[in-house]
Amino acid sequence: MANREILGLIKGARAGDVRCQLALGRVYLFGQGVPRSVPTALHWLARAAQEQSEEACLLIGTHVPFEVALPSARTLIPYYQQAFDAGLAQAGLVLAQLVLGNASFDCNILRAKARLALEAAVRAGLPEAQWLLSREDGPGLADSDVCEPGGIHGAPLYAWLEQAWCSGDQGGYVSRALPLARELLRRQAVQGAGRMTLERQQVLLLSRCAQALALTDAPESWQCCELAAHGGDRTAQLELGLGFARMDAHGRRLATRSGAANFKRAVRWLTQAGEQGLADAWFVLSRIYIKPEFSQRNVIEAQSCLERAADLGHAPAQLECGMHAWRNRREGGNSDVRAAYWLLQAQAQGCSEAELALAKIAPCGDTGEWGQGSVAHGGSQRRQLLQSQPLLAARLELARCFHLSRAEALLLDIHAADQGHCLVIDISATHGRGKRRLVLIRTAQERHLLDRVVRVFEQVDCGVEGAEGNYRQRLYRLKCYLTELETPPEREFLAA
Repeated sequence: MANREILGLIKGARAGDVRCQLALGRVYLFGQGVPRSVPTALHWLARAAQEQSEEACLLIGTHVPFEVALPSARTLIPYYQQAFDAGLAQAGLVLAQLVLGNASFDCNILRAKARLALEAAVRAGLPEAQWLLSREDGPGLADSDVCEPGGIHGAPLYAWLEQAWCSGDQGGYVSRALPLARELLRRQAVQGAGRMTLERQQVLLLSRCAQALALTDAPESWQCCELAAHGGDRTAQLELGLGFARMDAHGRRLATRSGAANFKRAVRWLTQAGEQGLADAWFVLSRIYIKPEFSQRNVIEAQSCLERAADLGHAPAQLECGMHAWRNRREGGNSDVRAAYWLLQAQAQGCSEAELALAKIAPCGDTGEWGQGSVAHGGSQRRQLLQSQPLLAARLELARCFHLSRAEALLLDIHAADQGHCLVIDISATHGRGKRRLVLIRTAQERHLLDRVVRVFEQVDCGVEGAEGNYRQRLYRLKCYLTELETPPEREFLAA
């Protein structure tokens, strides 16, 4: 409920007091003590403006938008003119919207004034003015004036369009960008797509129009996509390639797209998109190259494209590369290492199939308790071991962290085992019962420990007859150290 002061303003405004009308307009315009209501504020401000209140005209020009002013356009146009003459660019924009958007205003002087106001609003950087001016000029624009970044239709318009797109307002984006896209399509029909030189902003505008129109199956969507692809937009090149291949981004055939696929044209555009860093393009290319109906079918090329997609972070491609390497592990010495690498990459992106495969490729070892006392709780014995036999101490610490057996701990070639993402535990050349297996490095702590151990062995020959001696000598030193501790876990390890 209004207080006494506002009731007094209402009484004075109804009696024709200009100061009360102006003050009441402010109250409703800014919601000072009453609910904010721009139409009510406009009513009282217009009453004050009729009595030659310049301040009322300035408030109308600054705060009353086009949508509110439209029903009373003829009455309000003089007030917006006065506000524009006082230097308000926003008032000039609303004046242009009221006059130029209504064909019934046929006064040439008024339309010329509105045009000047619109251009002033464009120079002030108002995005709505950019769009309105481009719509007013429409097909009549000269080729050099259409959406040029340095011209009157330049950067502010694109900044507004970018904001609309990023905010998810695709409808608003299309309504303002489509007239510009149609003009570019008209120019393309005259000059040819290969001869047109498009600015980066124009290419992006066409690409996004194509994406938005694709949801409605508008025929202009394909034209915008094709022109943007010729301009170098990778998203448009991907969509064009998928369209020619009649496939989706997962490499599946689309029943909704009729007609025969043109794989050669699809390969052309998908390759261009892939070379610009789109993993989906390489993945779809890998599917095209293994199709029996493709005249240039090439399994080797398909695998190459798949690996390029995996390198760019495509999770299904990483999973497939990992499984392919694992299936062919007997053909290459490090195929299992490559399989673990790709599957770890896929698992990091949440691929559950990769996690299951890793459990088979590199199963977690038993968390045996041997060596924990010697390494973690040995106290003076541990310090003595670090000083007298640093290599043995490093091997024990590595064995405890990665669950190595006694033979593996003593015979492992540290340098050869470290593969970055995993350890290759392979002592088969020096130990008859040794079998090759992988241990994954999953945490930063494990990586830090391994780096520290590698630094310890940097100047050491880890061979059987190297600085550490042969296996029997290494085992003897280990037994002597563990016997001194006389703890149950070590005795169990010693007897193993």
